[in-house]
Amino acid sequence: MMKVPFVTFQPMEKRLHDELTNAFQRVFHASWYIGGKEDAEFEKEFAEYCGVKAAVGTGNGLDALMLSLRAFGIGAGDEVIVPSHTFIATALAVTYSGAKPVFAEVDEQTFLLDPECFEAAITEKTKAVIPVHLYGQVCDMDRILEIARKHDLFVLEDTAQAHGACYKGQRAGSFGDLAAFSFYPGKNLGALGDAGAVVGNREDLLETVRALGNYGSDYKYHHIYKGVNSRLDELQAALLLAKLPFLDEMNEDRRKTAARYLEGIHNPALVLPKIADHVEPVWHIFAVMTERRDELEAYLRAEGIGTVKHYPTAMHLQECYRDLGFKKGDFPIAEKIAANELSIPMYYGMRDEEIDYVIETLNRF
Repeated sequence: MMKVPFVTFQPMEKRLHDELTNAFQRVFHASWYIGGKEDAEFEKEFAEYCGVKAAVGTGNGLDALMLSLRAFGIGAGDEVIVPSHTFIATALAVTYSGAKPVFAEVDEQTFLLDPECFEAAITEKTKAVIPVHLYGQVCDMDRILEIARKHDLFVLEDTAQAHGACYKGQRAGSFGDLAAFSFYPGKNLGALGDAGAVVGNREDLLETVRALGNYGSDYKYHHIYKGVNSRLDELQAALLLAKLPFLDEMNEDRRKTAARYLEGIHNPALVLPKIADHVEPVWHIFAVMTERRDELEAYLRAEGIGTVKHYPTAMHLQECYRDLGFKKGDFPIAEKIAANELSIPMYYGMRDEEIDYVIETLNRF
């Protein structure tokens, strides 16, 4: 029996050993750890990669979302629309800004925010929408932007799972007023710890994000906002800077694995991912759907194949959002995904024999 983990960083670490080691040595010998040239250079190069004017490093992806909302001026009494199916950080950022998260259903095939459900959720209190480019795909940004402009709403892209993904040839993160990235180690572009960034073309908003993340300070000991401490440190910036030139190569490796899965998996008990229209995904996650999810999970575990459930409790049913008053059945698509989704191994450097083994094992289920 072959062992195939859900994810491993070893192929990446082997591929980039010298680059990552040199990055560490560079920071170590510079003896400068916050707000230095590594952060500045990474912000510049990552903004260029995304096709936007500028970027601001943050401590993590949740802070990137929250600081962006605060830069929009969003707070108590406001509403922000988020997809019904996503990682809870998207909703938590709204809560931490002081506003109320309002859930809108996702498309059952792509798991991405349904633009018509987004529009139906708009009220006089709505100030922004957060389309989440989930699992490495990209939302229908043409329609989302059209609706947002009609209702005078801010658009904050949650791009935590879509580094390098494209919609109609344009990079995810370059559509909205701002876009928030996470560089958690498991992301397509991952740091070796927590890290994040906000990118965009609104340099006024980005300067506000920078100040908010630096104790509300625009220059030393001068505080114009009640800010927080959320900055991209020099070491993580240097490591990300070392990995960025290889991101497209690593994304292409994921695409080849996904293509093998899509071509080779033939099992009527499984529903395979559907690529959204006009999207070139980067396959952060390869999710299958089955009404026999728990049975499949146990079967794959017994066969040595790692899996993860993304995300087994819909946000509106989470304990922490009980105060919003939702009940089971309020968002049936999100609940169906939560009950039926299982993610199978997807990472840079999967060997052909590992991919073949996953395909063959799934076809025997």
